[in-house]
Amino acid sequence: MVGSPRRRRGLQAMGLGVGLVVLIAAGAWGYQWWTHGRFVESTNDAYLQADHVAASPRIAGRVEKVFVADNQTVKAGDPLLQIDDRDYRARLEQAQAQADQGRAAVAQAEAQIHLQDAQIASAQAQLDGARAEALFAEREATRYTQLVATGAETSERYDQARQNHDQAHARVKQTSAALLAAQRQIGTLQAQIQQARAQIAQAEALTRAAQVDLDSTLVRSSINGRVGDSSVRAGQYVQPGTRMMSVVPVQDIYLVANFKETQIGRMRPGQPVTISVDALEGKDLRGEVDSFSPGTGAQFALIPPSNATGNFTKIVQRVPVRIRLEAGPEERLVLVPGLSVVATVDTSGATVVTSARGENGPGVLAHQHAEASEHAQP
Repeated sequence: MVGSPRRRRGLQAMGLGVGLVVLIAAGAWGYQWWTHGRFVESTNDAYLQADHVAASPRIAGRVEKVFVADNQTVKAGDPLLQIDDRDYRARLEQAQAQADQGRAAVAQAEAQIHLQDAQIASAQAQLDGARAEALFAEREATRYTQLVATGAETSERYDQARQNHDQAHARVKQTSAALLAAQRQIGTLQAQIQQARAQIAQAEALTRAAQVDLDSTLVRSSINGRVGDSSVRAGQYVQPGTRMMSVVPVQDIYLVANFKETQIGRMRPGQPVTISVDALEGKDLRGEVDSFSPGTGAQFALIPPSNATGNFTKIVQRVPVRIRLEAGPEERLVLVPGLSVVATVDTSGATVVTSARGENGPGVLAHQHAEASEHAQP
């Protein structure tokens, strides 16, 4: 056939060109994999998360009003709902009345102490008078004793003087006892004051507790975020700890990627992460490795696995890795907890700990830098 040799040469040249292109492409791909690709770790077992807070009451009561709706944005301190506060307000007023009653008892006892001071002064004066009378009666009785002995006075007059002497001493004892009783009454009143002050302290503690309960009837948001999973309605009776709604801090959303244990050898905090979100078609986000879980997911399961069995099968475990997101306001409008993403971590430049065998024997730890730190493109 005319032209067959030429055609064959053309086909050979074309095949050679195609082979050369394939070889160049394979070489470029190999170079890219050797310098960068082999240090990239990726997983689709990754989900967006946020540390949401469940709004629940501290006290029991009937819900009077709900101030927020589902998906509403709230700030820390904004009211979420109001619980009927009539019973708690009455308890507060009762505790305040008990405190006022205790203060009145203290004031009354202090007034009685002032009055008792006057009575003590009066009893002291009466005692001084009685002692003076007793001293006079004693001297008079002594004088009449001498007069009766000389016959200057009759025995009847002497008997009268002795009687006055005895009565004067009896009055001294009587007024002395009255003074002692008045002084001891001060101690009784002071004990009453201490008791009343203890009652005041108890009533004030009840007042503070009642004030806390009254303030708790207005449930407020503790963080900034958006309201979700609301299950409370006006008229509903709630118990302490009842989950009524959640406040999700969507502005502080982060990523948890579950990498295989064979992928985390070169991972370090601070390494760059490329994040592909299905909700953002064709747009990748940037991130950074933040921290690593202190255990695999299996260790924190409700029932951790027990591998002490005879038919053990080794299964590759996954380690949760927390990743910080770098997203603008527009992207954050779409990003919500629970979205699945694909996370790709660039581990080039990391330091790896390997077990080296040499003249020092097995088990010697040696630090080796990834080769990409030498060949990676700027």
